[in-house]
Amino acid sequence: MNTKRWKNFYISMVIYFINKGFIMTAIVGIANKGVVYIGGDSAGVDPSNLAINMRKDEKVFVRDKFVFGFTSSFRMGQVLSYSFKPPYHRKSLSIEQYMNTIFIDKVRECFGECGVLKVVSDVESFDGAFLVGYCGRLFKIGCDFQVEESIDDFNACGCGEDVCIGALWATQCLEPEERVNIALSAAARYNAGVREPFTIKSVGVV
Repeated sequence: MNTKRWKNFYISMVIYFINKGFIMTAIVGIANKGVVYIGGDSAGVDPSNLAINMRKDEKVFVRDKFVFGFTSSFRMGQVLSYSFKPPYHRKSLSIEQYMNTIFIDKVRECFGECGVLKVVSDVESFDGAFLVGYCGRLFKIGCDFQVEESIDDFNACGCGEDVCIGALWATQCLEPEERVNIALSAAARYNAGVREPFTIKSVGVV
Protein backbone atom coordinates (compact mmCIF):
# COMPACT_ATOMS: atom_id res chain seq x y z
CA MET A 1 0.00 0.00 0.00
CA ASN A 2 1.54 3.34 -1.04
CA THR A 3 1.91 6.26 1.37
CA LYS A 4 -1.09 8.23 0.10
CA ARG A 5 -3.44 5.24 0.21
CA TRP A 6 -2.17 4.31 3.67
CA LYS A 7 -2.77 7.86 4.93
CA ASN A 8 -6.31 7.87 3.51
CA PHE A 9 -6.96 4.47 5.09
CA TYR A 10 -5.65 5.71 8.45
CA ILE A 11 -7.84 8.82 8.34
CA SER A 12 -10.93 6.79 7.42
CA MET A 13 -10.29 4.39 10.31
CA VAL A 14 -9.80 7.26 12.76
CA ILE A 15 -13.12 8.77 11.64
CA TYR A 16 -14.80 5.38 12.04
CA PHE A 17 -13.45 4.89 15.54
CA ILE A 18 -14.42 8.43 16.56
CA ASN A 19 -17.97 7.84 15.36
CA LYS A 20 -18.12 4.61 17.34
CA GLY A 21 -16.63 6.22 20.44
CA PHE A 22 -13.57 3.95 20.39
CA ILE A 23 -10.80 6.56 20.60
CA MET A 24 -11.27 7.69 24.19
CA THR A 25 -13.41 7.58 27.29
CA ALA A 26 -15.36 5.23 29.47
CA ILE A 27 -18.91 6.26 30.31
CA VAL A 28 -20.86 3.96 32.62
CA GLY A 29 -24.52 4.05 33.62
CA ILE A 30 -26.69 2.12 36.07
CA ALA A 31 -30.45 2.37 36.71
CA ASN A 32 -31.29 1.24 40.23
CA LYS A 33 -34.48 1.69 42.27
CA GLY A 34 -35.60 4.84 40.46
CA VAL A 35 -32.16 6.48 40.41
CA VAL A 36 -29.80 6.63 37.42
CA TYR A 37 -26.06 6.84 38.10
CA ILE A 38 -23.62 7.84 35.35
CA GLY A 39 -19.86 8.02 35.69
CA GLY A 40 -17.06 9.01 33.35
CA ASP A 41 -13.32 9.53 33.13
CA SER A 42 -11.30 12.67 32.27
CA ALA A 43 -9.14 11.69 29.29
CA GLY A 44 -9.15 13.62 26.04
CA VAL A 45 -7.34 11.83 23.21
CA ASP A 46 -6.01 13.48 20.05
CA PRO A 47 -6.80 10.96 17.26
CA SER A 48 -3.99 12.29 15.03
CA ASN A 49 -1.22 11.19 17.39
CA LEU A 50 -3.06 9.50 20.31
CA ALA A 51 -1.75 12.12 22.76
CA ILE A 52 -3.75 12.31 26.00
CA ASN A 53 -4.94 15.63 27.39
CA MET A 54 -6.50 15.55 30.85
CA ARG A 55 -9.62 17.72 30.63
CA LYS A 56 -11.01 19.91 33.39
CA ASP A 57 -14.48 20.02 31.80
CA GLU A 58 -16.42 16.97 32.92
CA LYS A 59 -18.00 14.39 30.61
CA VAL A 60 -20.84 13.75 33.07
CA PHE A 61 -23.37 16.39 34.10
CA VAL A 62 -26.94 16.93 35.28
CA ARG A 63 -29.38 19.07 33.28
CA ASP A 64 -32.84 19.58 34.78
CA LYS A 65 -34.26 16.05 35.37
CA PHE A 66 -31.62 14.39 33.18
CA VAL A 67 -28.11 13.07 33.77
CA PHE A 68 -25.77 12.82 30.76
CA GLY A 69 -22.42 11.19 30.03
CA PHE A 70 -20.76 11.60 26.62
CA THR A 71 -17.80 10.26 24.67
CA SER A 72 -15.61 11.22 21.69
CA SER A 73 -16.57 14.82 20.89
CA PHE A 74 -16.10 17.37 23.65
CA ARG A 75 -17.91 19.92 21.48
CA MET A 76 -20.92 17.62 21.31
CA GLY A 77 -20.83 17.34 25.10
CA GLN A 78 -20.59 21.11 25.49
CA VAL A 79 -23.64 21.54 23.27
CA LEU A 80 -25.59 19.02 25.36
CA SER A 81 -24.49 20.71 28.56
CA TYR A 82 -25.00 24.37 27.69
CA SER A 83 -27.20 24.71 24.59
CA PHE A 84 -29.59 21.77 24.70
CA LYS A 85 -32.86 22.40 26.54
CA PRO A 86 -34.74 19.16 27.30
CA PRO A 87 -38.21 19.45 25.79
CA TYR A 88 -41.43 19.26 27.78
CA HIS A 89 -42.73 15.74 28.39
CA ARG A 90 -46.50 15.59 27.89
CA LYS A 91 -48.24 13.19 30.25
CA SER A 92 -49.98 11.54 27.29
CA LEU A 93 -46.62 10.18 26.08
CA SER A 94 -44.91 7.17 27.60
CA ILE A 95 -41.22 7.50 28.46
CA GLU A 96 -40.35 5.37 25.40
CA GLN A 97 -42.46 7.56 23.09
CA TYR A 98 -40.99 10.74 24.53
CA MET A 99 -37.36 9.62 24.26
CA ASN A 100 -37.78 8.23 20.72
CA THR A 101 -39.62 11.26 19.34
CA ILE A 102 -39.76 14.58 21.20
CA PHE A 103 -36.45 14.21 23.03
CA ILE A 104 -34.29 12.84 20.22
CA ASP A 105 -35.78 15.23 17.64
CA LYS A 106 -34.81 18.13 19.90
CA VAL A 107 -31.27 16.73 20.19
CA ARG A 108 -31.02 16.54 16.38
CA GLU A 109 -32.31 20.09 16.03
CA CYS A 110 -29.87 21.42 18.63
CA PHE A 111 -26.91 19.60 17.09
CA GLY A 112 -27.82 21.05 13.69
CA GLU A 113 -28.04 24.59 15.04
CA CYS A 114 -24.73 24.30 16.90
CA GLY A 115 -22.70 22.73 14.10
CA VAL A 116 -22.11 19.21 15.42
CA LEU A 117 -24.58 17.47 13.11
CA LYS A 118 -23.10 15.66 10.11
CA VAL A 119 -25.05 14.92 6.94
CA VAL A 120 -23.62 12.48 4.40
CA SER A 121 -25.83 11.21 1.53
CA ASP A 122 -28.85 12.66 3.37
CA VAL A 123 -28.04 10.58 6.48
CA GLU A 124 -27.62 12.49 9.76
CA SER A 125 -25.08 11.51 12.40
CA PHE A 126 -22.74 12.92 15.05
CA ASP A 127 -19.38 11.97 16.50
CA GLY A 128 -19.54 9.58 19.42
CA ALA A 129 -22.38 8.48 21.66
CA PHE A 130 -23.86 9.40 25.02
CA LEU A 131 -25.77 7.92 27.92
CA VAL A 132 -28.76 9.74 29.39
CA GLY A 133 -30.77 8.95 32.49
CA TYR A 134 -34.38 10.11 32.84
CA CYS A 135 -37.25 9.06 35.12
CA GLY A 136 -35.22 6.21 36.57
CA ARG A 137 -34.42 4.79 33.11
CA LEU A 138 -31.06 4.59 31.35
CA PHE A 139 -30.75 5.17 27.60
CA LYS A 140 -27.83 5.09 25.16
CA ILE A 141 -27.93 7.41 22.14
CA GLY A 142 -25.92 6.14 19.18
CA CYS A 143 -24.16 8.20 16.52
CA ASP A 144 -27.15 7.67 14.18
CA PHE A 145 -29.58 9.01 16.86
CA GLN A 146 -30.94 5.58 17.72
CA VAL A 147 -32.29 5.33 21.27
CA GLU A 148 -31.24 2.14 23.06
CA GLU A 149 -32.42 0.79 26.40
CA SER A 150 -30.68 -2.38 27.57
CA ILE A 151 -32.54 -5.28 29.15
CA ASP A 152 -29.91 -5.06 31.89
CA ASP A 153 -29.93 -2.22 34.42
CA PHE A 154 -26.59 -0.93 33.09
CA ASN A 155 -24.82 0.21 29.93
CA ALA A 156 -21.60 1.87 28.78
CA CYS A 157 -19.99 3.64 25.84
CA GLY A 158 -16.53 4.76 24.75
CA CYS A 159 -13.30 2.87 24.15
CA GLY A 160 -13.54 1.29 27.60
CA GLU A 161 -17.09 0.04 27.00
CA ASP A 162 -16.39 -3.70 26.87
CA VAL A 163 -14.31 -3.72 30.05
CA CYS A 164 -16.97 -1.66 31.84
CA ILE A 165 -19.81 -3.97 30.78
CA GLY A 166 -17.90 -6.99 32.09
CA ALA A 167 -17.15 -5.25 35.40
CA LEU A 168 -20.78 -4.16 35.81
CA TRP A 169 -22.00 -7.70 35.16
CA ALA A 170 -19.61 -9.12 37.75
CA THR A 171 -20.50 -6.61 40.51
CA GLN A 172 -24.30 -6.79 40.58
CA CYS A 173 -24.26 -7.56 44.31
CA LEU A 174 -22.64 -4.20 45.14
CA GLU A 175 -24.05 -0.69 45.52
CA PRO A 176 -24.46 1.37 42.29
CA GLU A 177 -21.78 4.01 42.90
CA GLU A 178 -19.26 1.36 43.92
CA ARG A 179 -20.04 -0.60 40.74
CA VAL A 180 -19.55 2.52 38.60
CA ASN A 181 -16.20 3.26 40.23
CA ILE A 182 -15.00 -0.34 39.83
CA ALA A 183 -16.02 -0.40 36.16
CA LEU A 184 -14.19 2.87 35.44
CA SER A 185 -11.12 1.70 37.36
CA ALA A 186 -11.04 -1.52 35.36
CA ALA A 187 -11.29 0.44 32.10
CA ALA A 188 -8.43 2.72 33.18
CA ARG A 189 -6.34 -0.33 34.06
CA TYR A 190 -6.85 -2.10 30.73
CA ASN A 191 -7.53 0.64 28.17
CA ALA A 192 -5.06 3.38 27.20
CA GLY A 193 -7.82 5.90 26.41
CA VAL A 194 -9.29 6.02 29.93
CA ARG A 195 -7.88 8.06 32.82
CA GLU A 196 -8.76 9.24 36.31
CA PRO A 197 -10.14 11.32 37.94
CA PHE A 198 -13.67 9.96 37.63
CA THR A 199 -16.92 11.89 37.88
CA ILE A 200 -20.12 10.21 39.09
CA LYS A 201 -23.51 11.95 39.15
CA SER A 202 -27.09 10.77 39.61
CA VAL A 203 -30.72 11.80 39.24
CA GLY A 204 -33.82 10.19 40.66
CA VAL A 205 -37.48 10.15 39.74
CA VAL A 206 -39.01 13.54 40.61
